[in-house]
Amino acid sequence: MDVLMPQLGETVAEGKVTKWFKSAGDKVAPGDNLFEIETDKVSMEVPATEAGVLAEVRVAAGEVAPVGAVVAVIAASGAAVVAAPGKAAAAPVAPARPAAPRAAATAVAPAPAHAPAAPIALDPFREVRTPERNYGPARLASGVAVSPLARRLAAQAGIDLESLSPSGAHGRILAHDVESAVGNRIVPAGKPAAGPSAQRVKALYEPGSYDEVPLDTMRRTIAARLTEAAQTIPTFQLSADVAIERLLAVREEANASAKKDADGNPAFKLSLNDFVIKAWALALQQVPAANAVWAQDRILRLRGSDIGIAVALDGGLITPLIRGAQKKSLADISAEMRDLAERARARHLKPHEYQGGASAISNLGMYGIREFNAIINPPHATILAVGAGERRPVETDDGFRFVTKMTVTLSCDHRVVDGALGAELVGAFKHYIEHPVGLMV
Repeated sequence: MDVLMPQLGETVAEGKVTKWFKSAGDKVAPGDNLFEIETDKVSMEVPATEAGVLAEVRVAAGEVAPVGAVVAVIAASGAAVVAAPGKAAAAPVAPARPAAPRAAATAVAPAPAHAPAAPIALDPFREVRTPERNYGPARLASGVAVSPLARRLAAQAGIDLESLSPSGAHGRILAHDVESAVGNRIVPAGKPAAGPSAQRVKALYEPGSYDEVPLDTMRRTIAARLTEAAQTIPTFQLSADVAIERLLAVREEANASAKKDADGNPAFKLSLNDFVIKAWALALQQVPAANAVWAQDRILRLRGSDIGIAVALDGGLITPLIRGAQKKSLADISAEMRDLAERARARHLKPHEYQGGASAISNLGMYGIREFNAIINPPHATILAVGAGERRPVETDDGFRFVTKMTVTLSCDHRVVDGALGAELVGAFKHYIEHPVGLMV
């Protein structure tokens, strides 16, 4: 049985094996954890579904493989054992592997090293499926081993693998070697390279004056997605100042009235962000034409307000969803947001908890940021950037007074949301924030 790299979401194209729980030659039973994988969003353990012996490990810990690639092979007891790449071979359990037919996924032999593979477009919004290719271990004509991802990246960038110096264990060419050859970044097929290479940038600085931080899966995916968004989405921004004095008073009264348990802990503690989520969800319901996403040849107008909330992680960010936020109470939104944020930082979210959605909110007010523009997260057509609340002078008939306000900026995909429609959406949001009692019912 071939063990494949699982699909952990529609936009996930590859996964990184971070740990093996079993070694070549170990017996496995259904339900036993085989290995742990990490994508740009989550990490999870992959269990065995069949009993037998882990006869072959094809992707070593620390390496990346595309979805559908053969990661390992489980065979019947008595099969020969192949060591993990870069590790010493384990003693074979039997002199020969059984003659049982293998799955079709590995029936095709690897293409010869001298025959250039057809480039595969690196579309960060689509799953990369290449069932006709075998992503198992391969060797060049010179005998040098090449990791599956390194072969794919080299084909995309037009890099001659024979010209690379391997950095992996036992002289294996890894994805890092290919990325270094193309400026330490992934170049999508058919698109010109942008910006100076890593070598040219490093040449501007004295050796020893900097530390190099290799790109992990999350950072590479963020870079690819946001570059794609900035280059392909015609975006405009709309900003408005929103008074939040009444909201802060309602929030304080609501928190003070929360029931306490035997230990004195309140049943809920509402944050300003909870009110923002609910107000944004209701605004999208009030302006349904803006509650939409871009789907290339059509626009999808969504019925519910599934709101993505940007959560900062170590080395990146993720946007978990509050689904059907327009129907939920502020207390429910608060509890669900805390749970999602905790599991997001532990990388324990499931794909349906961060994929899809109608729009997103990015709140940097807690960092003291007054105003900023957020980049749209496709396929969304809008994202709301929320700044810090602060006391500002407002002119009155008698002079002036100070009012607590915050600045919000809506980024819109002009293919879906026009200026007037975006202004109507911001106006609806402003009304709910400035009349917060409507958020409590």
